[in-house]
Amino acid sequence: MTKADPATPTRPDSELPEPRVYERADHGISRAAIDDNALKVLYRLRDAGYRACLVGGGVRDLLLGREPKDFDVATDATPEQVRGLFRNCRLIGRRFRLAHVLFGREMIEVATFRAPHDDESGDEGQVALSEEGRILRDNRYGTIEQDAIRRDFSVNALYYDIEDFSVLDYTGGVEDLRAGVLRLIGDDVETRLREDPVRMLRAVRFSAKLGLTIAPEVEAGIHELASLMQTVAPARLFDEVIKLFHSGAAVTCLDELERFGLFEAMFPEAADCFADPDVGPERRQFLVESLLNTDKRINEGLGVNPAFLYAAILWAPVQVAAAQRIDDGEQEIPAWQQAMAEVLDRQVKTVSIPKRFSLIVREIWELQARLERHRGGRALRLLTHPRFRAGYDFLCLRARAGDADPELCRWWTEIQEQDEAGQKAMAGAPKGPKGDGKSGTKGKSRRGGRRRRRGRKGGGDNTGPAPKPDAGGGE
Repeated sequence: MTKADPATPTRPDSELPEPRVYERADHGISRAAIDDNALKVLYRLRDAGYRACLVGGGVRDLLLGREPKDFDVATDATPEQVRGLFRNCRLIGRRFRLAHVLFGREMIEVATFRAPHDDESGDEGQVALSEEGRILRDNRYGTIEQDAIRRDFSVNALYYDIEDFSVLDYTGGVEDLRAGVLRLIGDDVETRLREDPVRMLRAVRFSAKLGLTIAPEVEAGIHELASLMQTVAPARLFDEVIKLFHSGAAVTCLDELERFGLFEAMFPEAADCFADPDVGPERRQFLVESLLNTDKRINEGLGVNPAFLYAAILWAPVQVAAAQRIDDGEQEIPAWQQAMAEVLDRQVKTVSIPKRFSLIVREIWELQARLERHRGGRALRLLTHPRFRAGYDFLCLRARAGDADPELCRWWTEIQEQDEAGQKAMAGAPKGPKGDGKSGTKGKSRRGGRRRRRGRKGGGDNTGPAPKPDAGGGE
């Protein structure tokens, strides 16, 4: 097959970098470590006369000896030309036009080499910038050299060329990997961050996940421009937050987000709650416990539910809002219901939460009150609730952080271990565990924002017999 015209004419440019070429003997990447479907895409593009390279995180992770989460392909074929080669291909995106080649439930993303948005060699595709300098649309196609310098970090601008199995490095990414440094491409850090403020979140994620040190000039830029996160589309931030906290290094990500002011920009109410000098540290500790268990599940290859993450992040604001309503004389149940709705409504203005997840978030919160009442058929019915496991995990993490009674967690753990007769006996017992004959707890569990007694700080001895909850939503 004859190769079609390239996406844009290649023009001589003395400013474009020459690649450092690492031959097959100079790097440790083996085709055996590359996904079979990614190889199919690479070979078909090559056989059709196009240039095809594995690019970005897949190359980076293979060089680090890690198993890549996904494999992306870069080529000089336009998205339409890619679709012409693959019947199982769909084109997506307005901001960045991409081709997705589907293999059952697996997807290989194919991107056309792009030119910098300020390139004047032609106007193939469209480019648009916001007043803040953020890229709104970027579909000006170019060469592999141009593509390399418009990527974000040097360690992500590495290309594995299927033609000769070499690694092409246009920006010093291999040396940065060896030095353990995360560096933005180009000298103008402010412009690169303004082009796409999400690069600040990516810097935090890559640093935490890969153990890389963020370059000093990048750190300074993030500190200065953190407020730009509020200009990013809330729907896009939903996905980025999931990537951050489901990276396997969630607690480190939280620490770094707070250090740079990024957490406050995305979750202002939660940040305000954590800043409370009296109870803020205890409220934050619950989120830390949740993230630790999320890391554990991810590192063990277990599933996690995004709804559980958002329920944990926003739990403190719901507590504060409900307590304020109760203090103002509102009945407890309506106060909690209204607080949940209001917190979610305000949050979606900065980071959106799709309805399919926000409904689960509310169910997890609502179960906290229902789990306090565990007598008779009510408790038995609760065991069959579709979100019981998520609510139970949430309760036990609260207990671990000192926000709920550990005995309540133990009781629900024990009843799950019983057979049907044992469950009925427990639910119908005249008294719960050290309870008052009504709720089965040491008084009412503190769902509200009341100030805790100093003696309860730290959650007591709930690290003993109490179970370690899944903290991924149990689903």
